[in-house]
Amino acid sequence: MRSSNGFSDRILAYALYIDPPLGRCGMTDAEIRKSGRRALAVKYPMSKVSLAYEKGETQGLIKICVDAETKQILGTATLGVGGDEVVHVLLDIMYAKAPYAVIQRAMHIHPTVSEYLPTILGMLEPFA
Repeated sequence: MRSSNGFSDRILAYALYIDPPLGRCGMTDAEIRKSGRRALAVKYPMSKVSLAYEKGETQGLIKICVDAETKQILGTATLGVGGDEVVHVLLDIMYAKAPYAVIQRAMHIHPTVSEYLPTILGMLEPFA
């Protein structure tokens, strides 16, 4: 079924150019709970990201939620340095309907926020 804009497979994504920037895509926590699906999640502080530390911009966090059965990314938010950019890595994996493990096998350039995604995804725990 087509939506009013003609596309039914669009994933909500946006960036807010605040200080620090926010990049977000996919489902919210409330939407995940409402869906009733089992999920995994991780929150990782920007204070542990090398690039954020080097820039002296350690406010914020990276949050990623994953479907526990399909291992597909359900939603993510990055508030912090590079948040408006790192969201694209996760959005591309979501559109590909690939499991999050695809990112864990990728080698990202240092120093970037994206280089922490494989490590962060290794910390997934049951969604609360």
